[in-house]
Amino acid sequence: MTICGYRVPMMASLLFWCVVWEIVGQSGAMFLVPPLSSVVMAGIDLVQTGSWQAAAVTTLRSFALGMVLAIVAGTTLGVLMGRVKAIDNLLGIWVNIFVSAPLSALVPVLMILFGMGETTVVVTVFLFAVWIIVLDTRAGIQHVPASLVEMARSYGASRPALYGKIILLAALPEILAGIRLGLVRGVKGVVIGQLLVSIIGYGELFELYSRNFDMNNFWALTLILFAFAMLVSALIERLEKRVEFYAGVR
Repeated sequence: MTICGYRVPMMASLLFWCVVWEIVGQSGAMFLVPPLSSVVMAGIDLVQTGSWQAAAVTTLRSFALGMVLAIVAGTTLGVLMGRVKAIDNLLGIWVNIFVSAPLSALVPVLMILFGMGETTVVVTVFLFAVWIIVLDTRAGIQHVPASLVEMARSYGASRPALYGKIILLAALPEILAGIRLGLVRGVKGVVIGQLLVSIIGYGELFELYSRNFDMNNFWALTLILFAFAMLVSALIERLEKRVEFYAGVR
């Protein structure tokens, strides 16, 4: 970013809004927005409590299970849709519907089907993440050059070798892009699922802090979630860039 001919680091925008937050909080103009410094101190104290650690373990477990299922199912379905025209025609419209649908409205239905527990949260994470993984995997598979496939067949490559050494590797940058987007959507899914269930994990803590107007811990918990989502996305994006560099011209 360049302002008046000077190069300004991208972090400057974040620092600017942090300063604005601190000023607004110190002014006392909004009761629901405490000073950022107080929120940070509350966050440091929060992560040392047993309640936060137990909630974090529950949340991470639900997130990890949902994402593993979403990645396995999403890449498998994306490969099938990318390679088999009949499956693409049959399922394509449903995948696009679920990508654009307000999935939050389905959580009460999931609660009826799976109960008021962790299973509902895992399914919510899965539904939030899987569809974008399917679409990006499908796009990557469909853009694999036909010359690579023909070359592998001309050398007598078996079907497992064709998929494992040619098709999946050539489509890997797009698959990783879908996983990165799916991870971000999965964080949203685990928070929404736990908020609506409101008896486990971070949902329980959000409910407790909002009910007691404990805004310092409420915002601290929110910042922790944002930081986790940004960290996971940055790690996958870094891997994605390395794969793109080595993939070169596919």
